[in-house]
Amino acid sequence: MAGFTTKTFLQLDDYMTPEHAWKDIKDYIPADKIIWEPFYGDGKSGEYLRNMGFNVIHEQEDFFENNRGECIVTNPPFSDKKDIINRLIEIDKPFIIILNQNTINNNYVRELLRDHLQIIIPRKRIQFVKNGNELQNKCNFDSFYFCWKMGYEKDIIFLD
Repeated sequence: MAGFTTKTFLQLDDYMTPEHAWKDIKDYIPADKIIWEPFYGDGKSGEYLRNMGFNVIHEQEDFFENNRGECIVTNPPFSDKKDIINRLIEIDKPFIIILNQNTINNNYVRELLRDHLQIIIPRKRIQFVKNGNELQNKCNFDSFYFCWKMGYEKDIIFLD
């Protein structure tokens, strides 16, 4: 998850996605689409997705000024999730984004995503990466994969 202030990095919001978090949902990411991972962070998310065989656009650029790929797969900065969700709806592409699970209780999420929202629930808490180190057992909140217009068979998917 790349943070930003005026679309650049903010130290307190720079928590990156560990490789296993993307591997856990590999079967739910469309292999036939060009994936846009718009939040660059340390650059590793794009690398992980490419190593799994996906065609990925992952550049250090402003999410709010660009629109790439056919499907968005990302871990956005949690500090600006309302603006990010609004932009995702404006772009109107299928997406998978990692957000803290209590985001589902926000009225704007219910209003904007309700018609096409599906959720993938990880088997255990995602331990994000900070300064190159996975935060083993230090993450104090649960995160889900919020999926929109993905067309899965079930609206709630529990990973085994």
